Amino acid sequence: MSVRLKPSTRDGRLEQVFDVAIADLYATAASPDASVALTRAMELRSFLALAEEQVVRVRDRVRHAMAAERDMDELSAGDLRFDAQWLEAALDARDDYRAALDDLLRTMPTAGQQPRPVRMAQPVATTLPTAAPAPQRAGAARARP
Repeated sequence: MSVRLKPSTRDGRLEQVFDVAIADLYATAASPDASVALTRAMELRSFLALAEEQVVRVRDRVRHAMAAERDMDELSAGDLRFDAQWLEAALDARDDYRAALDDLLRTMPTAGQQPRPVRMAQPVATTLPTAAPAPQRAGAARARP
């Protein structure tokens, strides 16, 4: 399944901010005139959807291993430790992607805001005062007697 079709926990927020459905946001982000903010938002959304899918897979695998009807002799502490590490990594990734996407959506300009031109200070060239020429023997070593 394409990442574009996978749900994410931030889909509603993206649709609210851009006032467009997720599928249409992907189409707009693929166009050459798409804003950088939209392109990055959709990239983060894709990463988030994949991370959330990993969380669900590990959760379901642990549930299956711990099901009441399973034979206790099939339990493996090693497998469960590995799944716990995998789950921790997937949850960390999910949290990081959510935070990055939230930050991007919070700081990006609204649709009505036009970027203001930045006024750069012009460097001012200064000239150093001319110094008197150094004496001809300045810095020369004295001859030792």
